[in-house]
Amino acid sequence: MRIDGNTEIIAHIGYPTYAFRAPLIYNPWFARVGINAIVVPMSCQSEPYPRFLRSVFHLGNIRGALITMPHKVTTVGMLDDILPTAQIAGSCNAVRRLPDGRLQGDMFDGEGFVRGLKRKGFEPRGRRVLVVGAGGVGCAIAASLAAAGVLEMDLFDMNDASAKGLASRLMQHYPSMTIRTDSKDPAGYELLVNATPLGMKDGDPLPVDMDRVDASTFVGEVVMKTDMTAFLKAAQVKGCRIQMGADMLYEQIPAYLEYFGYPVPTPDELRAAAEAA
Repeated sequence: MRIDGNTEIIAHIGYPTYAFRAPLIYNPWFARVGINAIVVPMSCQSEPYPRFLRSVFHLGNIRGALITMPHKVTTVGMLDDILPTAQIAGSCNAVRRLPDGRLQGDMFDGEGFVRGLKRKGFEPRGRRVLVVGAGGVGCAIAASLAAAGVLEMDLFDMNDASAKGLASRLMQHYPSMTIRTDSKDPAGYELLVNATPLGMKDGDPLPVDMDRVDASTFVGEVVMKTDMTAFLKAAQVKGCRIQMGADMLYEQIPAYLEYFGYPVPTPDELRAAAEAA
């Protein structure tokens, strides 16, 4: 791929240890389909980050920025416009410049999770959902599930204040949805989401009592280090349909591309381009 002053840049900003799987997925796809764009890793520490983010958007060929750890939370307070999912999540992982020059941010961790569910044939609208874990990714998934139209959502976190805070933010945007924060009993739910590190390895404590999970429940995981976690293995034993954490990554990249105004590939097209490269 030829790179010149007309090449559109998507900045991928974060600490070096977090930032830089994305170019290995985006850039092969851009090259395969002939889009003159590139994702560029940019390492930035916390202290200069607010100045750096604004400076990046002075570039004439900047298309947007992907934000990774540790800047997702602080980015929310730096922008001119924050979309509802990022407001609820309290964090932001995508920034674009609007036609009037303002910077707008959104959060796509949860959107990737929801798109994965839909691709596997599970429609969240009208469903009853339990989300265990109200940290960053749990908040993002809860926000995207609410946007997708779930009927009832139960939230649980070991820090009850975190679950109640998330519930309050959700209710500001989705007042007609039923939200509770007092139980993690998984019986009777149509979707169960583990947004904690529990149940990653064999022998680890599981986030819920799997004996109480119905075989008809769709079970999703957010851990990406291991495809088949102990939690997902236990769900499979129960006969549940499952979604691995890694699926979320390949589903959220099309959502990012759509946000930045590019053509939208399927996850399979992204995987094929990355594997060929």
